[in-house]
Amino acid sequence: MKAMVLTRPNTLLVACTLPDPEPGPHQVLIKVHACAVCRTDLHVIDGELPHPALPLVPGHEIIGTVLAAGPGVEHLRAGDRVGVPWLAWSCGECAYCRSGRENLCDRARYTGYQVNGGYAELTVADARYVFPIDPSYSDEEAAPLMCAGLIGYRALRMAGQAERLGLYGFGAAAHIVAQVARHQGRTVYAFTRPGDAEAQALARSLGAAWAGGSDEAPPELLDAALLFAPVGALVPTALKATAKGGTVVCAGIHMSDIPTFPYELLWGERVVRSVANLTRRDGEEFLALAPRIPVRTTTTAFPLAQANEAVERLRRGQLAGAAVLTMS
Repeated sequence: MKAMVLTRPNTLLVACTLPDPEPGPHQVLIKVHACAVCRTDLHVIDGELPHPALPLVPGHEIIGTVLAAGPGVEHLRAGDRVGVPWLAWSCGECAYCRSGRENLCDRARYTGYQVNGGYAELTVADARYVFPIDPSYSDEEAAPLMCAGLIGYRALRMAGQAERLGLYGFGAAAHIVAQVARHQGRTVYAFTRPGDAEAQALARSLGAAWAGGSDEAPPELLDAALLFAPVGALVPTALKATAKGGTVVCAGIHMSDIPTFPYELLWGERVVRSVANLTRRDGEEFLALAPRIPVRTTTTAFPLAQANEAVERLRRGQLAGAAVLTMS
C-alpha cells in the first residue's frame, strides 16, 4: 500500500510503499477513502507528543470500507462503511474502562500515534472502536466528524447547560460544535486569530451571534468557553470573559503552558477543566445526532501525496474548516 510515513519528529512525511496490513483477532482491515488532518497530527509530527511508535503512519479521522474481518468480529462485515477515531484500543479491565471511562485508560493506545493511522490506502482497527457512518455524508464530509466532531461534542457536554458559549480557535472542531450548539438553542460567540476575517465570516454563516479576535472581549459574559486553540495564554483570557459559576474547557490533547493569573479570575466558582480523548458513548451519540441536525463540514481536499502541504497549511492557519486527504 501507499502511505505517508513519519520517520522522526520535526521532519516531512515520506511517501512509502508498505506491506498490506492484515487484521488480527477482533480487528478489521479497512480500505481508506479519506482521512482528515487534525491538529493532534501536528503535535505528533512536531514532537510535542512524546514517544510516537516510529516509523508511523499518522491520521486518526478515517473513513473507509471494511475489506475483511479478523477472528472474533461478528458485527462488521466486508462492504460496511465505517469511521475510525483517535482512541484505538483500551484494556477493558481497569476501573476507568469498567465505568465507561475508557478515554482515561492508562494502557490505551491511539490511532496515528501508537498504531498506524489513515495517511495510507489501508489500515487495521479494533472492531470495538469502529463506527458506522451515515450515508448522507460523503467520505470527505464525514472524515472531520471522527475527531473534530467527537472531541468537540465531548467538550460541549463538559460545558453543561451553558447558554452563552464561547469558542476559542474557530477551526475544524469549532465549526462543527457551533452547529450542534445552535441546534440546542445556545448562543455562540466565536474567537479567531486576530484579523482572521475568513474564519469570522464562517462563524457568522454558521449562526454565531458574534465573531472577533481572541484578543477581544465578547459583548456579554460567557457561561462557558471551549478552547480548541492549543494556546495556554487563552485560559486566563477566557476566564476573564466568563461569568461567575462558568466553565472553561480545554479541549486539546496538547497545550502550551498556562501563564500565572490572579486568583480573582478563578474566584466566583469558575471551573477550568480538560477533555481527554473520547469514549464509545461519545461516538454513538454524536454520529447519530450529526445527520439529524444536520451538521455540515467545511473541507479542503488534498491527495494523499500532498499530505505535507495539508499539514503545513493547517500549521499556518490557512484553512477554513478541515483539511482532508483523499485516496485515489
